[in-house]
Formats: sequence, C-alpha cells, structure tokens
Amino acid sequence: MTPPRVTLIVSPRERFSYTRQSLESILEQTTVPYSLIYVDGGSPKPVQQYLEAKSQEKNFKLIRTDSFLAPNQARNLAIPHVETEYILFVDNDVVVSPNWLEKLLACADETEAALVCPLTCIGQPLGQTIHLAGGEAHIYTETQKDGAIKRKVHEKHYFVNRPVADVQEKLIRQQCEFAEFHCMLVRTSIFEKIGLLDEGLLSTREHIDFCMSVTNAGGTVFCEPESVVTYVPGLNRLDMTELAFFMLRWSDAWEIASLEHFSKKWNLTTNDKYFKKRYDRMGHRRYQGFLRPLVRQVSFGKNNPQLEKVLIPVERSLNRLISDRYANSTQ
Repeated sequence: MTPPRVTLIVSPRERFSYTRQSLESILEQTTVPYSLIYVDGGSPKPVQQYLEAKSQEKNFKLIRTDSFLAPNQARNLAIPHVETEYILFVDNDVVVSPNWLEKLLACADETEAALVCPLTCIGQPLGQTIHLAGGEAHIYTETQKDGAIKRKVHEKHYFVNRPVADVQEKLIRQQCEFAEFHCMLVRTSIFEKIGLLDEGLLSTREHIDFCMSVTNAGGTVFCEPESVVTYVPGLNRLDMTELAFFMLRWSDAWEIASLEHFSKKWNLTTNDKYFKKRYDRMGHRRYQGFLRPLVRQVSFGKNNPQLEKVLIPVERSLNRLISDRYANSTQ
C-alpha cells in the first residue's frame, strides 16, 4: 500500500454523543491512505468502550485520558506521534463527504499552503448551510488623538449562515487568513517553526491565534470549497452524561482566561467592540445548549423568559462549581 501522507487527529469539541456518527463518516468516506489518532478526553463509559473496540478493529491509535481536555490540550497530545507530511485536525462532531480529504490534499499540493480548510457547513440537513468558507483575521493598529497606538483584531467570516445553493458560484478556491479547527489540513513542518498549539487558549480564539501564528511564520492559508464537511452542534439535544464537559468547555472561567491570554499574547486593546461583544455574550452557548432547553422541558415545550431569568444566576453558580472542581482536580 502507498504510505499515508496525512494523519487525522480527532478530538472532542464540546460533547461525546456524536462520536459514532462522526467517526463512521470518516471511516466510510476517506479513501486515500491515512493514519488516524483519536484523542478521547474523559468520554462516558459507552463511548469509551466503542472507541476501544473500533480502534482495535480499524487499527488506529487511541489516546485516552480520564479527565476532560481543552481542545488544544487534546490536539497537543497527538501531534508528537505524527510522522506524516500533513496533519488533519477534525472535531468529534463533524461529518465528512465523499472526496473531502483528496480535495484538501490537492489544494495543499497545488498551492503549497501551510493550512487548508474545507467548506464547513453546519447542522441538518448536512452540507446545506455555510458555517465557514474561509475568512479574514489579522491585527491592525489605530493611532489615537493623544498619539497612543492601539492594536486591534479584525475578524470576518465568509458567507456565514448563507445557504450553499445561494452562493454556489462564489465558492471558489481562494487564499484567506483563517480557518477553524472543526476541520483543517496543516503542513506538519509548520510546528517546527511555531511550536505546539497554545494551551493557554482553553475555549476560544485558538483558531485565530494558530492561523495568525502560521501567517507570521510565512505560511499561507487557503479554503477549498470542493471539500465539504458539516459541523453538527449538539444544542437542544445534550446527553446528561456529557453535560459536565459541555459546561466546562464553555465555562466563564475558561472563556475569560482564554480572552485574557489572547489579548496579552498579542498585545491587544481590550476596550473595543471585538472584546466587548465576547464578554457580553459570555455563557450564551450554555444558555442555548442547557438552560433554555431545560426551561422548555419544564414549561411543557414553551419558552418561559421569566423562569429563564430566575435560573440564570443558578446556572452561573453551577458553572463556577464545575470549573472550580475541575481546576482543583488538576492541581
């Protein structure tokens, strides 16, 4: 057999209940030679057992920890085991389509890109609504009236939330400035220049940080929309066995720590709309994925803003308890 040129690294994003569907799509739709490393960070027993059986059946490397892992922590556990020209990072809630990997490799070969992302769609039906088709991400400076120079982040997603059918003719291979870790192909040699992924970024801005680091090291980023994958979020259908991980993954503690680390690392101004928006939306993923579905459940399927308002402080206290407990367990 032809030796593999790429190693797939699958890692947890925010839940575990979509593990089987995601992995089965990868195994069924990937036809080029590849190696696979699966990082299992504290999944529930049934998922752990499934992954153990599957790794033996399909002969791939499984890295298991009993504790939960932040995304970059999980990826960094796998990177030192890679011996191929490329790494393909993919989250455990992504479904891939036919020829997805062939198209990414062809783009990297033909453009000599350091990083290539597919057209990433979101939700059901698969492949119909755009989540990301590349984007812009860079730091710019503004000179204030007093002469002070402020460093700010520019970030723009291409075609976000647009139906694929509406912009199909505009979806062409193009150089861009950032991708997301839902799915991205990376030239392994770039890590010799920038080191491993930054584990100070626990839950947010890790993709922007990585792409800007790649660009600063002289690498280029491309989007190849002929490769299509779909990120399937778990909002409104979380399994209770994965709730603690979901709550930790999007905890206020992890998000605040990530934003502070990101701003300090890149010497950024934090009193602008870019950071204000993120602090104002703190906890919104937990409200969408846990609190609001819970309120609808106890309100016989109806929205209940009054009850939700009462429960928000309770949810925040629970969230602090979960993040504090995790922090104490890892000291």
